[in-house]
Amino acid sequence: MIYHSLGSIPPKRHTQFRQPDGTLYSEELFGAEGFSGHSSLLYHKHPPTTVLRVEPGAEIVIKPWKEGLLRHHHLLTHAMKPQGDPLSGRVLLMFNDDVQLSLCLPAEPMPYFYRNGEHDEMLFIHEGEGYVQSVFGRLPFQPFDYVYIPRGTTHQVVFTTEKARMLVIESTGPFEIPKRYLSKWGQFMENSPFCERDIRRPEGPLFHDEAGEYEVRIKKQGRYHHYIFGHHPFDVIGWDGCLYPWIFNMKDFEPITGRVHQPPPVHQTFEAHHFVVCSFVPRKYDYHPLAIPAPYNHSNVDSDEVLYYVEGEFMSRRGIEYASFTHHPGGIPHGPHPGTVEKSIGKEKTEEYAVMVDTFRPLILTEAAKALDDGVYPYSWIDHA
Repeated sequence: MIYHSLGSIPPKRHTQFRQPDGTLYSEELFGAEGFSGHSSLLYHKHPPTTVLRVEPGAEIVIKPWKEGLLRHHHLLTHAMKPQGDPLSGRVLLMFNDDVQLSLCLPAEPMPYFYRNGEHDEMLFIHEGEGYVQSVFGRLPFQPFDYVYIPRGTTHQVVFTTEKARMLVIESTGPFEIPKRYLSKWGQFMENSPFCERDIRRPEGPLFHDEAGEYEVRIKKQGRYHHYIFGHHPFDVIGWDGCLYPWIFNMKDFEPITGRVHQPPPVHQTFEAHHFVVCSFVPRKYDYHPLAIPAPYNHSNVDSDEVLYYVEGEFMSRRGIEYASFTHHPGGIPHGPHPGTVEKSIGKEKTEEYAVMVDTFRPLILTEAAKALDDGVYPYSWIDHA
């Protein structure tokens, strides 16, 4: 990612950097892929290894929906009730060995700090405003923000509005910018639908110098572990590097259009381990004189497709509601609903917003998803006209 620095750092890495009382700041390398991936250097007032107590937390239990049937699904989530905090309130809907997709409508503040040791996280803020406060500083967020939090980042998610809804995408690998958007030196190229100017990076306040007992809840090895520190975990005086949380807003994605219908890869926003994330945003329709704006039928032979409907009327679908999920598994075709193809001809633009996640290994739905499934979506392509 883009190099960034915040706060005070020494002129040269791995050299003496002293506090006002003469003691050394404690340097921490925060890195991915051992010592060969992206990293940042943080300078703590206290060694990040000093902990008062380590206590076991709850085991993470995933309940798969053993439906035993290959079919399309439509999950109606608009009526979900707020519950828990930005971590405990997450409702896991589908997963595989690469990704977990949850929806969260938090009702309470987060009284502890969190560190996901198993997954990188992408939070899509559907409703509400607030900020993510981490060892790297503060990231204010708003609706339509994608908030990237690298695994191992100690942070808190704070909503400052009563209404709050977010899609949580957890990945076993990092979220990266698609390689075709970048030069061999890592700069966004001219053909990219967004660029460095659209990325928001951490800002102040940064350094917290407070004593007491502070809980950091760590997700690792299928359960939570409670680490109790004797100082505030955000005791970083400064840092620099290329691995840190950042934000990209969906509305800053500049859609790629053409004379005929463009395939979903033109909407790709991020790539991860065995899946991609795409953004459907308002755009001009195809401008060939015989163009059909509605997408053609297609078979996801090698992937599952999930669409989370954010705002607007999705022109190729009927019966889709606010905050709906559709799941189109690999192995069977899907496409526009009856009547939507003819209806799309002659239209000039769409005002839809949606997040798409395409996985390259099958997704398993959970018992929570079963409770939200409408049950009749596989038959929605029957023309009753």
